Amino acid sequence: MVPGQGVAMILRQSILGGRKAAFWSLMGNSLGLLTWGTLSSVGLSAVFAKSHLAYSVLKWSGVVFLVFLSLQTLATLKNEFGKFDLQSEGQVRTWPALRLGLITNLTNVKAAVFAVAFLPQFVPKNFSLGWGIFIYGCIWPLVSTSWYLFLIWTVDKSAIFIQKARVRRALTAISALGILGLAIGLALSSAR
Repeated sequence: MVPGQGVAMILRQSILGGRKAAFWSLMGNSLGLLTWGTLSSVGLSAVFAKSHLAYSVLKWSGVVFLVFLSLQTLATLKNEFGKFDLQSEGQVRTWPALRLGLITNLTNVKAAVFAVAFLPQFVPKNFSLGWGIFIYGCIWPLVSTSWYLFLIWTVDKSAIFIQKARVRRALTAISALGILGLAIGLALSSAR
């Protein structure tokens, strides 16, 4: 629930694409969390603990992706109303929204660190470490999905307010700058 690139992406998708785009991005994000949990359960923790290069590649991939997402969001400001219409029943392209959520999560250093550093700590000593991490890795996306569904619902319920052109443009700009801020914070963070 701590704000990070997953929250920024879900809010961005809710604002720019409406609840359907946000939902499919949420599904991609949850698939990413499940991927991190599964990879951690089969030994990814050891790779990141031993390889500064692997950690750095993940970190800088996340920075590049966040900067790209921020610039793409800022580019929508050139349109008078932005890209989104929360009341429209227009088509939502499922795969691009799902892919955005998945890429956002797979380049999320916070998710990787949580999966490889924190999940193992909660597995009881008398339980299989791999299975324990996997089980927690399955619970994690369920908790995350619940939180993000609440965010999507909140944005959807505030649609009348958000439909105002000035509010949409301001929220789009704030979203883009917030994502850029996350990229800068990630770039300046120290290794593990």
